[in-house]
Amino acid sequence: MTILWVNLGLVYIFSTFARYFSKPLLANSEYIRPNVLLTFFSALILILVSGLRINIGDTKAYMNSYSKTLFTWENIKGKKDIGFNIYQMVLQKVSVDPQFIIIITSLITNLIIILVLYKYSRIFELGVYVYITGGLFVTGMNGIRQFLAAAIVFSASKFLFNGNWKAYFLVILIAAQFHNTAYILLPIYFLVRRKAWSASTLFLLIIAIGIVIGFNEFSTVLFSALEDTQYGGYKDIVYGGANIIRVFVYAVPIVIAYFGREKLSNINENSDYIINMCILGFVFMIISTQDWIFARFTFYFGLYNIILISWVTKLFNFKDEKLIYFLIIVFYFLYFYYENVISLNIIYKSNYLDF
Repeated sequence: MTILWVNLGLVYIFSTFARYFSKPLLANSEYIRPNVLLTFFSALILILVSGLRINIGDTKAYMNSYSKTLFTWENIKGKKDIGFNIYQMVLQKVSVDPQFIIIITSLITNLIIILVLYKYSRIFELGVYVYITGGLFVTGMNGIRQFLAAAIVFSASKFLFNGNWKAYFLVILIAAQFHNTAYILLPIYFLVRRKAWSASTLFLLIIAIGIVIGFNEFSTVLFSALEDTQYGGYKDIVYGGANIIRVFVYAVPIVIAYFGREKLSNINENSDYIINMCILGFVFMIISTQDWIFARFTFYFGLYNIILISWVTKLFNFKDEKLIYFLIIVFYFLYFYYENVISLNIIYKSNYLDF
């Protein structure tokens, strides 16, 4: 964990100074542009720490597959998630070192996330801090392929916000070639492009609660539908439910946003779409209390929780902003410690970074 603690400290320092030396995007606008150079250093640290690991989650499995499999057109033809196989085939033209796929995937994933936060977050360092302490940074080391797909879709946030569905769908189709769960975002686009806190919001929450209550019946129907797909085997695996604390972590910023909805709508023109994505993430997190595998879908929505958190302090009176900022720092720090030290007992290993 030492490397992860150092990573948290350095990234927070660089991102804080990036905002400190930021510039307003437009006159009378809440949006700012953090300092480019300091933002680069924040991203670089994240990329190196994630990219130079040799363990955590399925990292070893991907490294073993990359080193033992020769990816050619003949070998990958007709296989599922063809995009990821082509991706590996291209990387092998450069290097067959298994560390190479980890560092390049880390580069693409973390760079995209930082660039989107750079553009849409209000308090940049708070967004980056929650990206780490909220669990997505470490979780992304576990679900490499799906998190890469989530980052690709996240890069299309501009198209989601401005209603360019053709461009957004194209990006989703590309991401789905890396992990086909990305297809779920095609119909979700039409749910998200609505006013937040409408009847559809209540409907989604009722559906989630209904699924939890009748989960046995729901899972039977779902896995029957997936039986002939690569996910059919999940029905035989017992994952257990996600920790209820994770549900609470997803819920808090949404609750705050609800009470400050009018102000948020005035200062952030994209707030409706961001909140709707966060609510969908919360819905999947509720369902995941019955089976952890559903928490994987939050990859696609949890990134918008980070953007929302970066605006939360601005929903309070000016004199309370520093207190709210401090509380976010403290509670997410405690959550980071609980999840990675107490709950998961994460041990970071690297052939290059060893303190």
